[in-house]
Amino acid sequence: MEIVPFVPTPDDVPASPTSDVDHYQQFSPARKRFRHSWDSTTMMDSTRSSPAPSQDSSSEPRRDNRYYFSDGSCILQVGNTLFNVHRSRLSQDASSFTTLFTLPQGDIPEEGTSDERPIVLQGDTPDEFRNFLWSLYALPHEIMMARSSQMDLNRLVDVAKVANKYSFRSTESWALDAIQKYIEKKPSPLFSPVSPGLHFSLNPPASSLPDSKAQISRLIRLAQTCSHQRLLDTMVSLLRQLMSTSLHYSYLAMTLADELDLRELRGLAYLEVLQRAVFYSVRDRDGESLVEGEIQETPDGLERLVVSPMQQHRLLSGHFRLCKIWEKLRGTPLTFEHSPSCGTNWNQHACTQNWVDFWKERTRADGLLSLDSANVLGRLTFILKEFERWGSVTYMHQDCKVVAKRAIHEKIKNVQESLPDYFYEGGEYLSCTK
Repeated sequence: MEIVPFVPTPDDVPASPTSDVDHYQQFSPARKRFRHSWDSTTMMDSTRSSPAPSQDSSSEPRRDNRYYFSDGSCILQVGNTLFNVHRSRLSQDASSFTTLFTLPQGDIPEEGTSDERPIVLQGDTPDEFRNFLWSLYALPHEIMMARSSQMDLNRLVDVAKVANKYSFRSTESWALDAIQKYIEKKPSPLFSPVSPGLHFSLNPPASSLPDSKAQISRLIRLAQTCSHQRLLDTMVSLLRQLMSTSLHYSYLAMTLADELDLRELRGLAYLEVLQRAVFYSVRDRDGESLVEGEIQETPDGLERLVVSPMQQHRLLSGHFRLCKIWEKLRGTPLTFEHSPSCGTNWNQHACTQNWVDFWKERTRADGLLSLDSANVLGRLTFILKEFERWGSVTYMHQDCKVVAKRAIHEKIKNVQESLPDYFYEGGEYLSCTK
């Protein structure tokens, strides 16, 4: 292996790089076929002449059994399904449809007036749009049910997603708040084995992992798309708990952090993968088919994870940078200001020397050396616990012991906060050559 030189910054924290990950545009805007140019809303910008989704083009569109009303005034096509609903319902809440319906049609027949010329909406599924229409036509007792323990979480996720896309602001806010309140119930229904709609468990069986990961991903993407910080914080906190139970969740967290540029999740997710797995890039082995995210158990009991080349680069870079940070910490004990009373009625030199001796001794302890050298947080936590046990008998001024303990806490916090900045490609890194 070839080591590319690394020069630590004064405070041992690399500058935060500019993110090179574009935010995913998860929910594409509506499209309506017409021939007039305009430049007002997102829906306007994306409304162009377009066919129905390709996956549905092999068969004729079918009328929806529930939301194709005989007295409807606007026919919409979503996928291979036709909906005939009322323009007055679609125009409420200052939605994008309000502007859409005011567009001049010119000499061409108006769209949305027949099954042959529906308004085609792109990017939604029939089920998603059907669930959204439920929010426009639901009866009072059905609305009440949405906030009860029997709520359909999948339906509310669809309502929030589609409402956000078409600018039904109050509907979106209502759905997101209902989701948030449901998730925050005590005990949380997300950890209940019989939770309707979505199912989570802190120790899920292997067969349920794909569904569980997809459900968590959907809620996090929804919160990010709708800029609902409270829901995003709740789901990120949940995923951070799950990371310690399975490498599947660690990889999911790492991938979502890259996709959505979630700083609060990225550092811990990369560190968890770094400590738990033997990782390979999809380009590592010629002739072997490797799939990103695939996890296999190695003969020695470790888990092998297949990552993207970019993720492998970031993992190696993070490992190298964290090792360099530890090398400096090991050789240079943390500094702190002695208590004023230490210099007046105590031997300050002896106080300092005892701290240095403690640091050097504990950084060579077997318990600390059993941790990976890149596990800076784990090693600092080990030192903190040792100081709490050993600090009461060491020859240090009592006030200085408090200050020294605070210095360890502050260093741990500093590393935690800067952790995402270690895992990025470019700059100094450990280069592996064949």
